[in-house]
Amino acid sequence: MTSLVWITGASTGLGRALVDALPLSDARVFDVSRSGGAPGTEHVAADLADVAGWVAVEAHLRRQLAAFDGDRVVFVHNAGTLEPMGFAGEVPVEPYRRQVMLNASAPQVLGQAFLEATAGLDARVELVQLTSGAATKPYEGWSAYGAGKAAVDQWVRTVGLEQARRGGARVLAVAPGVVATGMQEQIRAMDERDFPAVDKFRGLHERGELIDPADAAHGIWRLLERQDVETGSVVDLRALETG
Repeated sequence: MTSLVWITGASTGLGRALVDALPLSDARVFDVSRSGGAPGTEHVAADLADVAGWVAVEAHLRRQLAAFDGDRVVFVHNAGTLEPMGFAGEVPVEPYRRQVMLNASAPQVLGQAFLEATAGLDARVELVQLTSGAATKPYEGWSAYGAGKAAVDQWVRTVGLEQARRGGARVLAVAPGVVATGMQEQIRAMDERDFPAVDKFRGLHERGELIDPADAAHGIWRLLERQDVETGSVVDLRALETG
């Protein structure tokens, strides 16, 4: 065994596709999620919208990496949520709080834990944070989601500079585009009053313009094989694939 790979939210959607498309035949793969069940993975049970889940993942990372002498370590933080969609001040407080914890706080805390656990390893170390165009384009009804992705982008830019100065890990934020997952089904079911841009996403679906999760997953793994993408980069996968 020469590689260790962690993927958060690997039970469904893009996370599951990332497992299926993984090009590393020698990898031991961990699915960090609440439900688990992705074939070929070992389940790390964690609710990433809760501090206790972060602590559990931190401990797991330390255990697995303490004596690791393989060639490559990858952590892909894919888990995220749009729930609850709706205007700030009009949605329930508790699920909004959980959304902020998962979308904005978990990526930073888990990224910090991964970098700490891999510090000093004689291995290729890569950390990928999934982001979105919503990091720069505001959508009414997505306040916590957009702010969370903006936080991810800035964290990656900053930590990438730090790793370039000392550390050596490659840290990237990747926006895969509008992927045909359950999240898109939730979006299309929204009322225009709570998400005024809903017709845009319904139109993408009707015109067959959503990205297949398998295509997005293959694109992300191909990205990691490119040597011209520097640490700290925030990448729109669609632009990179067509550029």
